[in-house]
Amino acid sequence: MSFLSFFKGYKNFAIFFSILCVIIILIIYNTLNVKPPLPVYQPAMVSEELVDSTIQHKAKYHKIADFSLTNQNGETITQKNYKDKIYVADFFFTTCQTICPIMTDHMYKIQQEIINDDDIMLLSHSVTPIIDSVPQLKKYAKEKGVIDRKWNLVTGDKKQIYALARKSYLAVKTDGNGDEYDMIHTENFMLIDKKQQIRGFYDGTQPEDIKRLLKDIETLKYFGGS
Repeated sequence: MSFLSFFKGYKNFAIFFSILCVIIILIIYNTLNVKPPLPVYQPAMVSEELVDSTIQHKAKYHKIADFSLTNQNGETITQKNYKDKIYVADFFFTTCQTICPIMTDHMYKIQQEIINDDDIMLLSHSVTPIIDSVPQLKKYAKEKGVIDRKWNLVTGDKKQIYALARKSYLAVKTDGNGDEYDMIHTENFMLIDKKQQIRGFYDGTQPEDIKRLLKDIETLKYFGGS
């Protein structure tokens, strides 16, 4: 065998070995580069000022309570509408001129990102349900580009909505009981999984938090959050 033939054979082996090494490195990298699991938030994990005193020490099994509210089309919306869905929830009111327009714009951005994904929805609760009647919500929905099959704007009993905010979504300070003088105002977005568990909190006014939220939705969808 000539030296030329020897080196030619060695060259082919070297190319094969190099490709094999790259493949092995990529497999190892992908194995080690696993996304950390999303937490399942319990009342005991959240700041006490955001958790009703009756559930402050609850460390497991926390879920969003059942509800019955009315959307922008006059339809009754319950947990059944969100069965086996991942969804993002927030609290707003249509006449707000401060943080709500920013939050709604960001909800619209999320809607556009998930528009073709039937597993993901949005849910916005009015904190001024007397003002935010069905016609008012419908008008607001049209102005903001709400797609009915993806995003429900809901109104209803004020005490029920405020109890959801405080005792289910852990979204706002606990002071108040949902009476006529009570008013909540929060920038929080909550990510809810298919088991009605809270998997993330985000500042709905901050673009960076919206990016993080969209990434966490992907984690929930493809890795189950774990």
